[in-house]
Amino acid sequence: MDYQHIEIRKDGPIATLTLNRPEKLNALNRRIMQEIIHAARSFGTDTETRVVIFSGAGKHFCAGADLSAGDAEDERPDVSTRLKLRRSLSLGADLVSAIYGMDQITIAAIHGAALGGGACMVTACDFRIGAEGSFCGYPEVNRGMNLQWVGLPLCVHLIGPSRAKRMIALGRNEDAATLLDWGFYDEVVPRDELLERAMAMARDYADQPPIAAQMIKQSVNAVVSALDRSIMHMDRDQWMLTAGTDDYREGIKAFFEKRKPEFKGN
Repeated sequence: MDYQHIEIRKDGPIATLTLNRPEKLNALNRRIMQEIIHAARSFGTDTETRVVIFSGAGKHFCAGADLSAGDAEDERPDVSTRLKLRRSLSLGADLVSAIYGMDQITIAAIHGAALGGGACMVTACDFRIGAEGSFCGYPEVNRGMNLQWVGLPLCVHLIGPSRAKRMIALGRNEDAATLLDWGFYDEVVPRDELLERAMAMARDYADQPPIAAQMIKQSVNAVVSALDRSIMHMDRDQWMLTAGTDDYREGIKAFFEKRKPEFKGN
């Protein structure tokens, strides 16, 4: 695949995948999501790379799903029936699952915002290093929708049920200090030291025996994620339900009008 919105740089056993759509705050449209999925899966045949760092170009790691503009005509899925719509909604879950399922150790280097789908991406990584001043959040509920992309259980694994309910149900951004205290972040460093610290952590894991390290990662993920699919297989259906409500339409309208939405439960 010819990548337009991501860049991959390799330095020995360490690769850095950078979201490179800074003019859109690295917001996720279908094209960049397809590129990330392709890249993540391509590492499955790469036995030389032992660690992959995920980062973002520009002011933010990732502002989440791109709600500001439609995709190019040739990239739009066929949603002419409910069945085709439901199948088209798998892309986000495929993205997060592709990152979560990578053999290599993965590290998210987060600066600025990691929101919505961006927050789902970083929770799919093995470790998260946040820059001072960075923040994460799940604004979906403020748009009248559920959290999709198998992101809910990943958040619960990191910070527990009570804090996950608070973070997801209130839809508020949490700052770096709070995220570190909760265990969402593993470390917080000055902005100008972020990539250097991510690279240092990457070298520590790259020095470990790769077969053992990757088996440990896969086993831990299997233990904590054993029941994830028991509910998250239907997050597409939850979105189809919420997307048909007046509250969803009000949430999206309020977002573009930059005002607080008025939800009525319809």
